Amino acid sequence: MSSETAKIPPSGPKDGSFRLSNANLHRLPGRIRQPAYDRSLISPGVVHLGIGAFHRAHQAVVIDHLLAGGTMDWGIVGASLRNPATRDALAPQDGLYTLAIRSGAGTDHRIIGSVLAIDVATEKPGQLIARLANPATRIVSLTVTEKGYCHTPRTGDLDEHHPDIVHDLQNPGTPRSAIGFLVAALARRRIAGEAPFTVLSCDNLSANGQTVGRIVMQFAALGSRNLAKWIEAEVAFPSTMVDRIVPETTELDRAEISSALGMIDAWPIITEPFTQWIVEDHFPAGRPDFAAAGVQLVSDVTPFEHMKLRLLNASHSALAYLGYLAGHETIAATMTDHRFVAFARQVMQDAAPTLAMPAGTDLAAYSASLLQRFSNPALHHRTWQIAMDGSQKLPQRLLATMQDRLRLGLPINTHALAVAGWMRYVTGTDEQGRAIDVRDPLARELADIAERAGPMAERLAPALLEISSIFGTLGNDPRMRSAVTEALAKLYALGARQAVQTFQPR
Repeated sequence: MSSETAKIPPSGPKDGSFRLSNANLHRLPGRIRQPAYDRSLISPGVVHLGIGAFHRAHQAVVIDHLLAGGTMDWGIVGASLRNPATRDALAPQDGLYTLAIRSGAGTDHRIIGSVLAIDVATEKPGQLIARLANPATRIVSLTVTEKGYCHTPRTGDLDEHHPDIVHDLQNPGTPRSAIGFLVAALARRRIAGEAPFTVLSCDNLSANGQTVGRIVMQFAALGSRNLAKWIEAEVAFPSTMVDRIVPETTELDRAEISSALGMIDAWPIITEPFTQWIVEDHFPAGRPDFAAAGVQLVSDVTPFEHMKLRLLNASHSALAYLGYLAGHETIAATMTDHRFVAFARQVMQDAAPTLAMPAGTDLAAYSASLLQRFSNPALHHRTWQIAMDGSQKLPQRLLATMQDRLRLGLPINTHALAVAGWMRYVTGTDEQGRAIDVRDPLARELADIAERAGPMAERLAPALLEISSIFGTLGNDPRMRSAVTEALAKLYALGARQAVQTFQPR
């Protein structure tokens, strides 16, 4: 649960300071946990596309644990598809970084050593394709955020008009998108007679394995139907559900962690104690013993994925939009207001009837744990950060539940207020008249609609609901239009804090 966007960190240590690196590990205080293995013996088995904060707080930590157990051929080569900042920060550190696990009881510091190298795709695309095509690479994992799949979130299909997709079809040897790199490498392995790697999506997408598989095959078919058929027959795309809260690292975080280490770490990662990874166990090319690191291996991840998207991610987004509008900078600050706690709880309760979970699943206990995690005072997870890319997130997090509740004849006013919060947010002006830095692939279109409609719910809500790439046919449902317009009118009339306070589930 983290954006891949971050500021470029400081370029290096101050004069006279040590930098975190292999050579300086012996200088760390004894309370700092270090890699319990010889890093010089590790060979790569995983290439990870989108090596941002979330991967380094989650999957890379799992691999670090397994390396300590003697599984030495599953090291990670990371790839940044756009920005060299992560590579520039970690290369002088030999790929090492600090994982700072924060709770009300304090901070636990752990040095992660599973990342062996980082490529920057824009600098040497051929090198990244070669890494992916290398037979030693048996898993290619992804955390490129929803927008990185170059697809239409409502349908889950490839967006053939996406600029990166258009470029990659015309320039298959120098792709820009994750999809383009995957297909280029798979094509090379097919020609060489090599077995394909497993593609492991770790993004918050509905049926993420099926989704990336469909997109990859659709892209491949535009260039070669035979390649698409080979991918369909030979490549595994297991779905996953991943869960850990990972706030953006701040300059204060860097300073505090460097002080704890007694040396500089240019890009540490902040996270919470909780971590969960559920994976469909389908790896024809092999996998490490994930279960030994606490990963839950299942035959079908779908129920757990829906549980997370509709309980955790939905309430997180609702708190982000409405909390931001109410003037709260972080989720933890928002949760100090009992009115927002009650609203988040109601979002989860309304989603519960739409879930079909395995026997023994305690949704009430899971929901209670989420409220506790959101309230962690040691995590400064910014509402603005979570609010990014809402046009890509709404279909999975909020709209799917609304559609199911309408089908069941149930009211949708809880989720309508959350959607209205997004609508009010993307106008680009907050309740005090200050500009909002709206980060979204559709930001320009959303701003144009807001400018034409003005701050009038009866005009703005229907106009935004007509964006078919977000709302599909749901935007035309009169029950949807009525509920969202009413909720948006309440937001304009009362403001977010008062609207949540007067909210009554029905």
